[in-house]
Amino acid sequence: MIERTKFPGFTFLYTFLIALCLSSCHACQAQQPDSSTQTDGYTYKRPSSGGTGKVYMGREIAAIMTATGGNWLDRDSRQEEENSPRTIENMNLAPNTVVADIGAGTGFYTFQIAPKVPAGKVYAVEVQDRFVKSLESRRSKEGADNVIVVKGDSQQVNLPAGAIDIALMVDVYHELSYPKEILQAIHRALKPDGKLLLLEYKAEDPDVRIRHCTR
Repeated sequence: MIERTKFPGFTFLYTFLIALCLSSCHACQAQQPDSSTQTDGYTYKRPSSGGTGKVYMGREIAAIMTATGGNWLDRDSRQEEENSPRTIENMNLAPNTVVADIGAGTGFYTFQIAPKVPAGKVYAVEVQDRFVKSLESRRSKEGADNVIVVKGDSQQVNLPAGAIDIALMVDVYHELSYPKEILQAIHRALKPDGKLLLLEYKAEDPDVRIRHCTR
């Protein structure tokens, strides 16, 4: 079941609160086809501009933005473009909420959420080593003891089972090399009443400087 919600602010967000029932069903780099994925819901084609050539549920998976784009993630205009305080407000966080920021990048959302959950935790999940080091450095610098940096991979988020209240992915899903496997991994990490929040901005506001998702 997918619920579509509009948040007020500079940018309208598609908010997908997914009650994950994924028994049938980042950032990460494009994978070459092999026999296991060929028979497991993925197909392949010639890559389009910005795409990987790997297709899942009719959508071509986008190429990853590498860690060299870190400065763009921390651009001065991002707060205004995405209205992240409004997003965080609408997450209805309690002091003990446990959040997983999947594809945390430089921690733009992680370190805004952390002070809101002083008795909880924020797992900052990243697959790129440069981002992992950046997150660890920022965690130490800001004294954010409730932030836990986690190294994930293309098919696992490496989070404890049944521990997460809210899993957050901001402009990440379209870059997942193995979306089915990652959603299954998130499902295992969520508490029974946990939620997955997906934010993808481009369709809501053409002025946001995010590349169109490939189709």
